[in-house]
Amino acid sequence: MAASKAKQVSLFDPAIVRQAVIESLKKLDPRLVAKNPVMFVVEVGSVLTTLLWLRDRILHPAGAAPGWFTLTVSVWLWFTVVFANFAEAVAEGRGKAQADTLRRMRREIKARKLVSGREEMVDASALRKGDAVVVEAGQMIPGDGEIVEGIASVDESAITGESAPVIRESGGDRSAVTGGTKVLSDRIVVRIGVDPGESFLDRMIALVEGAARQKTPNEIALHILLVGLTLVFLFACVTLVPIARYSGIGLSATAIVALLVCLIPTTIGGLLSAIGIAGMDRLLRKNVLAMSGRAVEAAGDVDTLLLDKTGTITLGNRMATELIPAPNVKVEDLADAAQLASLADETPEGRSVVVLAKERYGLRGREVDHGKHTFIPFTAQTRMSGCDIAGRVIRKGAVDAVGKHVAGLGGAMPPELDARRGGSATRAAPRSRSRMARACSASSTSRTW
Repeated sequence: MAASKAKQVSLFDPAIVRQAVIESLKKLDPRLVAKNPVMFVVEVGSVLTTLLWLRDRILHPAGAAPGWFTLTVSVWLWFTVVFANFAEAVAEGRGKAQADTLRRMRREIKARKLVSGREEMVDASALRKGDAVVVEAGQMIPGDGEIVEGIASVDESAITGESAPVIRESGGDRSAVTGGTKVLSDRIVVRIGVDPGESFLDRMIALVEGAARQKTPNEIALHILLVGLTLVFLFACVTLVPIARYSGIGLSATAIVALLVCLIPTTIGGLLSAIGIAGMDRLLRKNVLAMSGRAVEAAGDVDTLLLDKTGTITLGNRMATELIPAPNVKVEDLADAAQLASLADETPEGRSVVVLAKERYGLRGREVDHGKHTFIPFTAQTRMSGCDIAGRVIRKGAVDAVGKHVAGLGGAMPPELDARRGGSATRAAPRSRSRMARACSASSTSRTW
């Protein structure tokens, strides 16, 4: 997923460190530590040595017993457990900080819910699976669902990174819509398909926070190896006690615990989960959301990246940068007509054509009589916008849509237009201009763009 670049969070950000300290203490819960057998053994050893030290202090308050050794071992064992929890909490804190940025995308919006044929304004968070809502041009889609009525042009750049709007319509395989995207044209009725907390954005936030992080195959294999080594060294240390007694050597429980913790792979076990979370965080800092741990591992071997959409690495909004006139057409005339045809086009491309004509060709505000002039807004059905003004029929849109419009008026696309528009990146009027219009027009003053 491509998203707007978020502010990078420092590894030792005070807010993250404070929260990580609290979380590291909460993670001492045996039910949580038991998920990591290596650290569970260390925590059990910590509890055992602490109890032994307390026993020595109670039975030998004068310090006859070497309580300092037990206390030192206990402190180091507790420090090991807490530090492993702290490293994992810091890694999770980085993800949660990035998730806060995503939450800001999920602003509370009002939804027009259909109830018995009537519209009621409700909060988007109050929608449930099966509810039907109405969304019109300029409004945000309140939740994930499926279009059951209508067709519309939808801006999904905030979710997919695709710069161009996509057409979504009912009754086909392109009827699914995502909450948080914006309808640019027309009117649709959406049936909500998920309950609150189950939307695409909610799942994405959960992945970023690490709550739904899946272990990689290598991580699972390493986890099994660590468990096996822990059991082996546990049996080895336990059998040392009877062997030492047989040899007349006294081994304290503290010494056995200290030896066990030194033998088992404590460091790897303690930092394994933090390493996995940190890997996802490193990708997230590059605005790449890893959907699984396997993707994180695969990313380490990537040296060439192929992208099928320019919007993935560009601004995310297609903008007109140049007007290319057809032969024998003045660029000033083209700019004038392109701006007029774009005044009713609320898509990013349409707005950018108006801005380009104003900034480069000085075409600023003009007087328009709405009683005499008819503006045609862009719709997903026609894929054109334009206006009828002073006997001129001006249209701008997709090449095939304009071509059909010209053919419907009895005209034809001039062959030189295809050669001129080859390589053009805009969807604006320059692709179909005056010479074509004069050929298709019944009136000498009527032009089709």
